[in-house]
Amino acid sequence: METLTDLWVDLAAGQRDYGSHLYATTNREIARDSVAHHVATEGLLVARVDEPAETIAGFVMFAPEGGHYDQDVSRGVIENLYVAPDYRNEGIGAALLAAAESRLVAAGLDAVTLDAMATNEAARRFYRRHGYEPHRVELEKRVENDNKTRQDD
Repeated sequence: METLTDLWVDLAAGQRDYGSHLYATTNREIARDSVAHHVATEGLLVARVDEPAETIAGFVMFAPEGGHYDQDVSRGVIENLYVAPDYRNEGIGAALLAAAESRLVAAGLDAVTLDAMATNEAARRFYRRHGYEPHRVELEKRVENDNKTRQDD
């Protein structure tokens, strides 16, 4: 569980380079709870490599989309997909993505959705190669607020 939490923290820290507002280390406990939840609900898959000694090279977390509105499609959500830098470009991310998609399809879902940071061109190329197309665009505007203090992570 700790190794997966460490990888989640690495993922969140890396996303900060692309403008993510999510703090990495300060969300460690929440991430650990999320990992445990996804393990319990069978919504987490890991990729292992033999050297060194059964190392976890990456993971994917996924679940059916939750919501309160009726829709014309039932969707699954890829919530996190991460491959440690030393194991990238070896097909691990593609295999994790395909395995998560297969599980979601087997659960009877019609579509799969995920988010990528707008400035993370490598991630967006990866997902385009696997058939993902923009569906919805999130827009953000920073506003001045003298009462808000910033914290670094």
